[in-house]
Amino acid sequence: IVMDFKHPDGVTVPVMLPRRSLLLMTGESRYLWTHGITPRKFDTIQASKGHKSGIITSDVGDLTLSKRGIRTSFTFRKVRQTPCNCSYPLVCDSQMKETPSSFPESNKEASQLEQEYVHRVYEEIAGHFSSTRHTPWPRVVEFLKALPSGSLIGCDRSQNLVDICRERQFQAFICDALAVPVRSGSCDACISIAVIHHFATAERRVAATQELVRLLRPGGKALIYVWAMEQEYNKKKSKYLRENRISQGKKGEINNDTSVQELLVEQMPVVGNQDSACSVPSTNDFQEGGCNSREVTNSKLPIHTNRTSFHSQDLLVPWHLQGNPGKNKLVEPFGAVGSHDPSPVFHRYYHVFCEGELEAACQTLSNVRILQSYYDQGNWCVILQRV
Repeated sequence: IVMDFKHPDGVTVPVMLPRRSLLLMTGESRYLWTHGITPRKFDTIQASKGHKSGIITSDVGDLTLSKRGIRTSFTFRKVRQTPCNCSYPLVCDSQMKETPSSFPESNKEASQLEQEYVHRVYEEIAGHFSSTRHTPWPRVVEFLKALPSGSLIGCDRSQNLVDICRERQFQAFICDALAVPVRSGSCDACISIAVIHHFATAERRVAATQELVRLLRPGGKALIYVWAMEQEYNKKKSKYLRENRISQGKKGEINNDTSVQELLVEQMPVVGNQDSACSVPSTNDFQEGGCNSREVTNSKLPIHTNRTSFHSQDLLVPWHLQGNPGKNKLVEPFGAVGSHDPSPVFHRYYHVFCEGELEAACQTLSNVRILQSYYDQGNWCVILQRV
C-alpha cells in the first residue's frame, strides 16, 4: 500500500509499504512531516520489478496501478510523559505558544508585507492564475451590463497580468490601487474584484475604497467584492468549500472507461493544485521560505488549508504553481525530471472580511451612499454610489 508523507511547505512524497513490513519513523519524518493513507481503490506504484518498497518516483513511464485489497495495519506510539524539546517547535503541540497574531505597526511595514506576499507572488503565478479565471461572475456581469455604453479599461499592480490583458487586446495599465493615475470624477463606474482583501491594515483597505470613490463622477457607482470569513452562510456552503467535497469524491472513484495512462496521472501526488495545500498551525511568515521572502516584521500568520473554512481573518493562502507560470518560465508538472521536488508553493496574504465589515468601512467615507450590500458565493459585496 502507498503512504503519503506531507511536508509543511507543501511537498508530498508517496512511499510504497510492502506486505509484512515495519516502518519506523524518527526525527523529521516523525515530527515534522504528516503521514496518512489516502482512501482510494487503486495505488500508483513503481512498475520496475526490483522496486518493492520505498519512495515512488514521478517517472510516469515507470508507473503502474495496483488494486487494493484487505489491509490490516497497526500503529505503535510512545506516549511522552514530560514536556517535549524536539527540534520542530512550529509544529509541536507542546512547544507552540498561543501568541496572538501581530500585524504591521506602520504603513511601511504593511507595504513590505504586501510586496512580499501579494505583488511578488502574483508576478510569479500570473500565467497559471490567469488560466484559472475562466468564467465571469454572474452578478459582476449583471452590474457591467446595466451600465451605459462606453469605454472599458482595466488596471492591475502586476506587470505580467497586465501583459496578458494586452496580449488579448484589452486596454489595461499598471497602477497601485491606492494611487490610480486617473483624473478625479472621470469614471461612470468602477469595479474592484478580489483586491481590497490583499491590503494588510484597515486603514489601507479604507484608503483603497476611498480611491475608487475619488474616480467616480457624482452619481457614479462602484462594485466591490472581497473574500468572506463566512464560507458557509444561511446553512449553505460556498462553491469554495463544495469543490473540496467534489475533489475528494473524485479521488475515490475509478471510471472503467478511463485509460491506464489517465489514471496514472490522476493518481500522482497533487503538487500543483491550488486546492491541495497542507497546513501548519502557524509559521513565522517573514522568515526565509514561501516565495523567497525576507523578514520585514515579527508577525505570525497562520497558513490556510485550501478549500476549508477560515479560522483567522488574516492569513496566508497557498498557491501551488502548475504548468507555465509566466513568460519564459517553464515549470515541470512534477518538478524536475528524476526528482521528487514539486512545483513551487507560494503564499498570498489575505484579510477575509466578516459580515458587516466591508459595509462599515464604506460608511466611514464621505459623499457615498451604499445602494446594496450582499453575499455572493463566499464573498461580501457592496454597490456604492457617489453623491
